[in-house]
Amino acid sequence: MSSASVLKNLETERLLLRRQRVEDASVFHRLWTERDARVPPHRRVGPDGRPTESDVATHIRGQLDDPGPGLLTVERKGTDDVIGYCGLVFNGNGSPDDPELAFELLRAIHSRGYATEAGEAVITWASTAGYPRLWASVWDWNIASRKVLEKLGFRDTGHTNAESEHGRSLLTVRDLHRRQHAPGRRY
Repeated sequence: MSSASVLKNLETERLLLRRQRVEDASVFHRLWTERDARVPPHRRVGPDGRPTESDVATHIRGQLDDPGPGLLTVERKGTDDVIGYCGLVFNGNGSPDDPELAFELLRAIHSRGYATEAGEAVITWASTAGYPRLWASVWDWNIASRKVLEKLGFRDTGHTNAESEHGRSLLTVRDLHRRQHAPGRRY
């Protein structure tokens, strides 16, 4: 699969996943401010206030012409409320044929099934686009995201990406062209 495949708008019953826009920067900056204190400092707003909303907007602006799959803005249908992002990244654990699923949603909308719903849409697209598998890394202490990944059919590989004072970053995988089995069942 070529990383030049275009991940376009995806729709679910309650969500629209679309290409990012510069005006999404305020919500994406808010995600930076909401991150757990156990997240490594380079992924949180620093003591110097960076990244600022302007920094986030500049980053989005730099990605606008990228035709490849990437992170999509997640908004609730009928409201235009941007609630986070979900999509594929290629700088993680896999090769260009094995992208990583990434998602992050505002705390105010957690526990409503939106992350699972958005993830299912991206997985369906990735399978149709011909990707053989998806990876996802998750901090061992991030129980909510681990549950989402389990619902999405990801399995723990038994490997860690990193281990530090921030915890262990667990590596999970989902094969897209093999039949998925219910978690916990043996076949």
